[in-house]
Amino acid sequence: MSERSVSKQQQDGKRWYTVQAPEQFDRAELGETIAEEPQQVVGRTIETTLGDINDDAGSDNTKLTFKIDDVGSDTAYTEFIKHELTRDYLRSLVRRGASKTEANITVVTTDDYRVKIQPVAFTTKKADNSQEHAIRRVMIDLVNEAAAERTFEELADSVIEGRLSSAIYGEAKQIYPLRRVEVTKLELEARPEELAEEEATAVDVDEDDVATDVADD
Repeated sequence: MSERSVSKQQQDGKRWYTVQAPEQFDRAELGETIAEEPQQVVGRTIETTLGDINDDAGSDNTKLTFKIDDVGSDTAYTEFIKHELTRDYLRSLVRRGASKTEANITVVTTDDYRVKIQPVAFTTKKADNSQEHAIRRVMIDLVNEAAAERTFEELADSVIEGRLSSAIYGEAKQIYPLRRVEVTKLELEARPEELAEEEATAVDVDEDDVATDVADD
């Protein structure tokens, strides 16, 4: 091993770890992080762009966030937790005299991941309130349908690849002419084990309430 490699691996008792994207992103290298102990790396987040991963500058307006969940040897493994479009890109889509319709939707996938999804539609001209409401209803229905049929990874892929926004565009444009539909954010809120814990806690609380009511009677 070269002196440069040694100095890189060991720096004041600390060690460098190469951060790797999950299989969903072809194990792309996301960067490096340093720590004294492997467990100190777990839980750290790293942000990159879809353009960096795909070597495509046209995708630099899509930010991806990963969280380190495991460490092996000198590699830190991650899970995907968030997709978000940049503010500059979203501002570039706004036009005077047109409408912007947004929705904030929380869904649970087929493999029990709770996810927040925020789609937005830009019209060609000013839509009235009933049209905006109808467009928002399409967004909610299609996002719910997508989650009901997909795992978390499949749902994330449909957002990142633009298939979900295209589906919304295809249906919502029948209500009012649209210029663009995007999913501004997809964010992981809870994993299966966290959902199960929440449900168990809710059951415990309900049982306590029942016991209290019986005692009061």
